[in-house]
Amino acid sequence: MGDKPIWEQIGSSFIQHYYQLFDNDRTQLGAIYIDASCLTWEGQQFQGKAAIVEKLSSLPFQKIQHSITAQDHQPTPDSCIISMVVGQLKVMADEDPIMGFHQMFLLKNINDAWVCTNDMFRLALHNFG
Repeated sequence: MGDKPIWEQIGSSFIQHYYQLFDNDRTQLGAIYIDASCLTWEGQQFQGKAAIVEKLSSLPFQKIQHSITAQDHQPTPDSCIISMVVGQLKVMADEDPIMGFHQMFLLKNINDAWVCTNDMFRLALHNFG
């Protein structure tokens, strides 16, 4: 991993940490957000750590498993990192099919810790109706 640019190392580490928390205990995700963070989840807007954790904790499933297909990371001119993730998710103990998803994160270093200031999530559903 040493030959990758630092923003890719940071982005990849963040993504691994995020989905590990999400898949095992969503209530712990508050540690990666700040009070100014924004989440757009399937078009619904949430602002602030408490509102984001409440939304993610109240999703209607107990166990989920994410599988990352691809991830891309870029540095921004203001020393942040933008990360885009494409993958699949499977709700465990459910008959629902595996679904594709897209997620974007904007990461910012605050007091020597990388936090997520912006998070956008969409299922990859093609609903042209």
